[in-house]
Amino acid sequence: MADKINALPCLSFLLFLFCLSNHTVECRAPFACDAKNGLTRSLKFCRVNMPLHVRVRDLIGRLTLQEKIRLLVNNAAAVPRLGIQGYEWWSEALHGVSNVGPGTKFGGAFPGATSFPQVITTAASFNESLWKEIGRVVSDEARAMFNGGMAGLTYWSPNVNVFRDPRWGRGQETPGEDPVVAGKYAASYVRGLQGNSGFRLKVAACCKHYTAYDLDNWNGVDRYHFNARVSKQDLVDTYDVPFKSCVVEGKVASVMCSYNQVNGKPTCADPSLLKNTIRGEWRLNGYIVSDCDSVGVLYENQHYTATPEEAAAATIKAGLDLDCGPFLAIHTENAVKGGLLNEEDVNMALANTITVQMRLGLFDGEPSAQPFGNLGPRDVCTPAHQQLALHAAQQGIVLLQNSGRTLPLSRTNLTVAAIGPNADVTVTMIGNYAGVACGYTTPLQGISRYTKTIHQSGCIDVACNGNQQFGMAEDAASQADATVLVMGLDQSIEAEFRDRKDLLLPGYQQELISRVARASRGPIILVLMSGGPIDVSFAKNDPRIGAILWAGYPGQAGGAAIADVLFGTTNPGGKLPMTWYPQDYLAKVPMTNMGMRADPSRGYPGRTYRFYKGPVVFPFGHGMSYTTFAHSLVQAPQEVAVPFTSLYALQNTTAARNSIRVSHANCEPLVLGVHIDVKNTGDMDGTQTLLVFSSPPEGKWSANKKLIGFEKVHIVAGSKKRVKIDIPVCKHLSVVDRFGIQRLPIGKHDLHIGDLKHSISLQANLEEIKS
Repeated sequence: MADKINALPCLSFLLFLFCLSNHTVECRAPFACDAKNGLTRSLKFCRVNMPLHVRVRDLIGRLTLQEKIRLLVNNAAAVPRLGIQGYEWWSEALHGVSNVGPGTKFGGAFPGATSFPQVITTAASFNESLWKEIGRVVSDEARAMFNGGMAGLTYWSPNVNVFRDPRWGRGQETPGEDPVVAGKYAASYVRGLQGNSGFRLKVAACCKHYTAYDLDNWNGVDRYHFNARVSKQDLVDTYDVPFKSCVVEGKVASVMCSYNQVNGKPTCADPSLLKNTIRGEWRLNGYIVSDCDSVGVLYENQHYTATPEEAAAATIKAGLDLDCGPFLAIHTENAVKGGLLNEEDVNMALANTITVQMRLGLFDGEPSAQPFGNLGPRDVCTPAHQQLALHAAQQGIVLLQNSGRTLPLSRTNLTVAAIGPNADVTVTMIGNYAGVACGYTTPLQGISRYTKTIHQSGCIDVACNGNQQFGMAEDAASQADATVLVMGLDQSIEAEFRDRKDLLLPGYQQELISRVARASRGPIILVLMSGGPIDVSFAKNDPRIGAILWAGYPGQAGGAAIADVLFGTTNPGGKLPMTWYPQDYLAKVPMTNMGMRADPSRGYPGRTYRFYKGPVVFPFGHGMSYTTFAHSLVQAPQEVAVPFTSLYALQNTTAARNSIRVSHANCEPLVLGVHIDVKNTGDMDGTQTLLVFSSPPEGKWSANKKLIGFEKVHIVAGSKKRVKIDIPVCKHLSVVDRFGIQRLPIGKHDLHIGDLKHSISLQANLEEIKS
């Protein structure tokens, strides 16, 4: 998102302060379709019993061209003669209500909101129900703040781009490198945010940034000028997967197009991407919004059009409905007058945005009489919400290494040295696109709840540009029974418009870790905070370092969650949502190369666990527990017959005889039910995440392997549970060919579940056609 922030209208804020002085949230800023307003109560668009499309058409028909154009931008203008107030579309709720956008303000009765772990950490839980529940809580708090006049109802979250390159500064905002995980996260979080009412929206979510956007500023190339050259295969197979899931399964109300070009066209001006794919193929029921100032960017920075009027016309005709920024408000009228754009094109854009506003209840009169109208300050930062933030952090922490059962630590008569630049941090834990947290528990505070501590930062900050404080850190470690080093990154190293230069710990952090490890008289535990992966091979191979934890950016309760894992109150169950590569991997993969698949002839190793076969520091899906689990396959099909849709489909399925086009198969009944018994064979209750991977038949197919399903299950020590994972065949066993066509390879598909392997043979069902 662009950095430009507009101020909230002063009037609404002053009204809010007045309301606070009267101790009520019933006192509100003016709203549309007020039954007490004689000007508007008879208008058709205010009648809630009328069909929605009739109301939308009536409202648009009453607007002048100039009024319409001022509604095409994020700070939509008021239309006083129709009783319509101004509306700010831009609010953010990536992992809690945020004040990054101008639509949300903290203060008064709303000093903060629950700040959940950054998305990359929550993704490590591999827990769909958790993702949805976080969305539900965030939307409760968002509605409460809206009712108090401090927030809007349209939230430009989540970020579901695939974390393709480990250097990307915004990878922390995403659910990781796997498109299936990102898609399931998108659908789950969006369902939580938007509610279960179908037509009526609790808040309107937005999946961003469409598409192939995962470079901000690297080696002189920035997102405003980058042309992502993407094969049709990679677009369908990787980059578009989360967005499709978000629209088709999550029923999201909005999609945001990105700054970059894709194959020479700005995404916000590409009708193939917007009008044909998002709205046509995926059937978006909502609006398409630009990333902030990206319409201006495609004209001023990318020089895609000769005039600003042409840029305005190109984007609206391509399917853009709303501009985050002033560009369309300034140039659309002249585009219409110059014949570049029809007023009907503007009407279609407004129909999409106004429909979403009506689904939110913004034209239904008195807000307090509507669903969620009773939510207020008492519903923000509740004990239950803060407890959920703690549980989310606990579930997202990944135990990377635990030599000789270093962890969990004893809780009796122990002195712990808490060392490192992230040992006593607050805002670092909430990452970016965060708001004002309800409160913080730092790692030092969390550890101090269990035992006596000695604290030394060792470095002034994560940049760690000097070693002047190393001696004090060594002394602390030499006096303690155990040492916890809390190291890693923060937003000064990885952030929006700040891609990383390497995968190593910054400055002298590595030296600090090694020196403290030598000085310590007890076990050493390394805790890493970061969004992206870090090459900590030196620590992994250092026999003095017994355990390594990755906490991501664990949110407001991060320190408590880290301590709970260190002392065994929580048994870690997180799994890495991205590959941790060695530093030398970067020399072979420029960030500008968007190719996913390896190209050995050019020395290109490929990206993510699906296509890269080289050495790793820690693999995707890695994560240990304090207990052990055994798996046994109970039931799974050995053969699946794929029915065709028709004789015509059979005759025209493919030039290659070893695959079937998914569009020619009757996919609905094809679901694999895989039953697995999971036994906790250790002496501690724990949570196991079952990851189901598949490998296609031998031949020139897609990935080495790919995730096709996952399930999280909590099991008491010594007991077992049966887990059933349903796998849609056409969605997850298909591959995408170089033309972007989904195919089902005929032959043996291998399923991998932990140490289990099971083969399933896909065959064409010719008997059904013959009959």
